[in-house]
Amino acid sequence: MGEPRSDASSIRMIVSDLDGVWTDGRIIYTGDVGVLGSDRTRETKEFNVRDGLAVKIAQRAGIEVAVLTSRNSKAVARRCSELGIGRLVQGAGEKASALKKIADDADVGLEEILYIGDDLPDLAPMALAGLSAAPSDATPEVAQAADWLLDSRGGAGAIRELVERLLRDRGEWDGVVSGFRAAKVDASGI
Repeated sequence: MGEPRSDASSIRMIVSDLDGVWTDGRIIYTGDVGVLGSDRTRETKEFNVRDGLAVKIAQRAGIEVAVLTSRNSKAVARRCSELGIGRLVQGAGEKASALKKIADDADVGLEEILYIGDDLPDLAPMALAGLSAAPSDATPEVAQAADWLLDSRGGAGAIRELVERLLRDRGEWDGVVSGFRAAKVDASGI
């Protein structure tokens, strides 16, 4: 695993790959065969609701969440919209420059970003970010490069585990749990 360039307390933004992190990496097409790109063909993605709650928890803690993916998907746009993720970059063929643009647009230093990815296109943005993470089923090269190798697989709560670890390292997790115990947190829309 890599050597962190930043610590948890300096992180202001989480930037995440999507396929293989939020999902198990599978892509399911439905509709008529041979009509790719038409309204009759749909791409299906399966999301873990715990990851949605984690995004809301991160946002409440003042940590912005952004999604950076090389694919284009209406399902991803919908899920990000539901979660209030305002920074969604789809179709990013080269993720390092896209990460720099996200940081510039958000007025956040690269050292203030925690990047999570699972496959080779994520290596460059992982190297730029202050902290990096990977799900347990990431490719060997990505797992080795990550500052934090998670126990969760992609699509099985990796974002949830990431946010919890970040907030535990910052000493904020117990306050999150207390808020839920006291019924002071609205979890609608996850």
